[in-house]
Amino acid sequence: MSYFQNKVAIITGSSRGIGLSIAKELVANGALVMLNGRDENRLHAAQNSLSDVADRVAAFAGDVAIEETANALIAACLERFGKIDFLINNVGVSSRGNIGALSPSVFRLLFESNVMGSVCPTIAALPSIRQTKGSILFISSLVAVHGLPGLAPYSASKMSLRGIVESLRIEEAKNHIHVGLIYVGMTEIVTDKEAIAADGSTTVLASRADKKVQSLQEVSKAVLKQLRKRTYRSVLTPLGKINAFLQALFPLLVEKIILKNLHKFDEGNK
Repeated sequence: MSYFQNKVAIITGSSRGIGLSIAKELVANGALVMLNGRDENRLHAAQNSLSDVADRVAAFAGDVAIEETANALIAACLERFGKIDFLINNVGVSSRGNIGALSPSVFRLLFESNVMGSVCPTIAALPSIRQTKGSILFISSLVAVHGLPGLAPYSASKMSLRGIVESLRIEEAKNHIHVGLIYVGMTEIVTDKEAIAADGSTTVLASRADKKVQSLQEVSKAVLKQLRKRTYRSVLTPLGKINAFLQALFPLLVEKIILKNLHKFDEGNK
């Protein structure tokens, strides 16, 4: 029997992309899943894509960066499924633009989504996850290993997750909760995925079909592996692992490598 059989997972930001892929992988392994997203139409479409297992999937629309909404999400999951084994903090948004050209509001928007969007559901779910001795997994990015040009708000907000995870692991060790962090690399994107532009407006990201990226399924399988093994941190892609190793020992070398490849970052940030 699968490790995930009849276990309950909440996945924030799961109306498409990585979150929806994780949901599909979990359901395929016997889990019950609560989807979440801010866009009701997109969320319903995601739920409909799992209509063949409708009895194992529920959905809750709302912005989990808002405390009351996060509390309502947890309550809805408990009402539907009776427990919570996994909280996967996947919600988040990216940004584009160098710091000198950014509206300060972009930093506020990114921290509200990427940090508060993880903090609020985590706090709300903790009492239930203590009962199941379950897992809380934070989806981070390789931009959190070293800040990258054109991605400062995104890098900073994702770096913040490590501090939360480190504190939470120590605080909840007595309750035998697994708290993990996964650094995801450049991944294929769905059509019309947005990011926050330098002026605070939204911009649609270019397709990555012509780039060497991880598939959504590769990422979702890595997430399930980390949940099953209850490991602390994992870094995806060979390049990501090399980057993390070099950053720990030779941070100035990493900076020099980035400076020599600025044109690649400018192209990749489109």
